[in-house]
Amino acid sequence: MRKTGAELVRFALEQLGVEYTFGIPGVHTTEIYDQLNSSKTVKPILVTHECGGAFMADAVSRTGNSIGTLLIVPAAGITHAASGIGEAGLDGIPLLVISGGVHSESGHKYQLHDIDQHTLLKPITKGTFKILHHNDVIPTLFQAYRLATEGEPGPVYIEIPYNIANFKGDVENLPDFRCENEDYSISSELIEQAVEQISKSTKVGIFCGWGAREATQELIEIAEYLAAPVATTLQGLSVFPADHSLHTGMGFGEYSVPVAAKSFKDIDCLIAVGTRFSEIPTGSYGVTVPDNLIHIDINPEVFNANYRAKVALQGDSKQVLRELILEVNKCIEQKKKDEVEVIIKQHKQSYLNEWLLHDSKNKVNPAQFFKHLSGQLPRQSIIVADDGNHTFLAAELMPIKKTKGFISPSDFNAMGYCVPAAIGAKLANQNSTVVGIVGDGGLLMTGLELLTAVQLGLGLIIFVFNDGELAQIAQAQKVPYNRKTCTQVAGFKPEGIAIATGAQYLKLNDNASIETVINQAMSLAANNQPVIVDVNIDYSKPTRFTQGVVKINLRRFSAREKVRAVTRALIRRLTG
Repeated sequence: MRKTGAELVRFALEQLGVEYTFGIPGVHTTEIYDQLNSSKTVKPILVTHECGGAFMADAVSRTGNSIGTLLIVPAAGITHAASGIGEAGLDGIPLLVISGGVHSESGHKYQLHDIDQHTLLKPITKGTFKILHHNDVIPTLFQAYRLATEGEPGPVYIEIPYNIANFKGDVENLPDFRCENEDYSISSELIEQAVEQISKSTKVGIFCGWGAREATQELIEIAEYLAAPVATTLQGLSVFPADHSLHTGMGFGEYSVPVAAKSFKDIDCLIAVGTRFSEIPTGSYGVTVPDNLIHIDINPEVFNANYRAKVALQGDSKQVLRELILEVNKCIEQKKKDEVEVIIKQHKQSYLNEWLLHDSKNKVNPAQFFKHLSGQLPRQSIIVADDGNHTFLAAELMPIKKTKGFISPSDFNAMGYCVPAAIGAKLANQNSTVVGIVGDGGLLMTGLELLTAVQLGLGLIIFVFNDGELAQIAQAQKVPYNRKTCTQVAGFKPEGIAIATGAQYLKLNDNASIETVINQAMSLAANNQPVIVDVNIDYSKPTRFTQGVVKINLRRFSAREKVRAVTRALIRRLTG
């Protein structure tokens, strides 16, 4: 039979269960877009910028049931989308990145958009493919999907040249896609070694990341059996419910909230699940990990990369934990958790009270804001944070109770994530409340994607923590330099973005208005209207994360550099 490449792409995406593609059509992809316009199961979504499209696709993969898929033009579309592809690449999020390509048989040099896209994308994808024959379109897309989703997930790129997409060619058949579930063989000997280490310890702690997102019930079971406090990474904030009595929060060193620092201070065994011990979750590698480390991850390359494991267990977190729980139940007596729970409850409340009592003057106190927001949101809500000071405020003050109920940029740490990712999360979870938390700087990057939300009739709420500066870096500049360079965005009025895109706009000025404004925002969103809430936020109190990381990094300075830094800070403070 003879088919255009575009027809074959449509067939393959339908077979793979893709629900949405994100991008902007161009001359190299018009035929594919025309085909998808006739699809009953795949809906192409027009975005305002390919970077936003990549973040939308990322959120679909993180929170939905289908793989996030980009359909973009070559060259400029690729470079525009690269930040979103890179975020997915470093965070372990599966994506299909499909672009057009120049005519592969024209015989001409310097065609429009003619660059080596594969070399460009190699560092931020799991693999790349260039299709040169019609018969390879469907098998290649199936192969790309498997590569993107197997092991530690990630983005995979497929280039479809103009002549393949637009013109007909011979194909043997249209094969159905068959899902192949990975099965990891877990060494019983290593499981026994892990149980032995647990049995020899006096106090166990659990540290879990995004890789444990499907193992929440297993985490709860083993934590309760061992009376183990549970901390999470930033990316894995939602994998263990914050209202569980053993939950302590993000991280467990001096950069973490007091309850985590206290609860993990005397542990002599750590079970780490689905985490790479990367820079953010370890507070710039400032966490103290006990010698007795049991590390569970699907990617063997993470073992011993930053902290040496006593026992390394490769495999799916859920599967490994099930095996471990069976042996723990056989060999170890269940521990009482009452004392641990009391300490956790007391220190959590103490830290919250500290924030609630902070004088925010005529601005919005972050703890008051998150207390009211948490009280009004349904349990199944999804919180989408951007990159900035607000990220760590949310991590410390907003209890996340649902698996995959919190997403944010992590290891790649790209600003501009929130608005488009909230759109992707809402598309993938249309019956859930989706709330975005973004700084003014992040909104300036991708806020115009709210036009996409308006056109699609998506009721989501974007809270803009508006303080007139890029707060996370501005705070880092203030102490050592006593001045702020290129971090001021004073005068920005988010209402202009609401007017430009057709979104609704509300202003939240002070603590007294929090409950009323949140209610108004939720009512508007319930009527399928995107809402910008301009929050007059108080950033005068730093997070524990910021304070801890500054201390950790300062200790790494040589004596001479410490003297230099302190002297400069004092001189600038004295001289103004």
